[in-house]
Amino acid sequence: MAEPPVVRFVAIRAAMRWVLAAFFVAAGIAHLAVPDVLLTITPAWVPFAPQVIFVTGLCEIAGAAALVTRPLRPWAGMALALYALCVWPANIKQALDSIVVPHIPDTWWYHGPRLAMQPVIIWAALFSAGVIDWPFAALRRHGTEGPPHT
Repeated sequence: MAEPPVVRFVAIRAAMRWVLAAFFVAAGIAHLAVPDVLLTITPAWVPFAPQVIFVTGLCEIAGAAALVTRPLRPWAGMALALYALCVWPANIKQALDSIVVPHIPDTWWYHGPRLAMQPVIIWAALFSAGVIDWPFAALRRHGTEGPPHT
């Protein structure tokens, strides 16, 4: 017997939360372990860039932990979404200035999808934290695969 749609919805949201948490922990570790690499893609207008990279690494790790902690989850989702928005200029700089970062291809086959994925990461942080239900609100509200029949 198939699981009810609402159960699948909850399971998908939980899986997304853990995947995002792993992603942000890995990114946070990278900020702490190889800040010099990230410094090369940091826009010049960012003040105290080395310190910002260090602090954001700690914030990514803390945000990941909070994302999988029920009482802090909504705050973590909003903070990680805002963080993803704030680091987008670094991704844009890396792409436009053709900055070579070890283990990352310097082609538009990488940069194009990477830049396009940033809004998805922002959405995923908000969705997995339960801050938004879009575009699945009807599924959660009505326990069906789609909008209710009127």
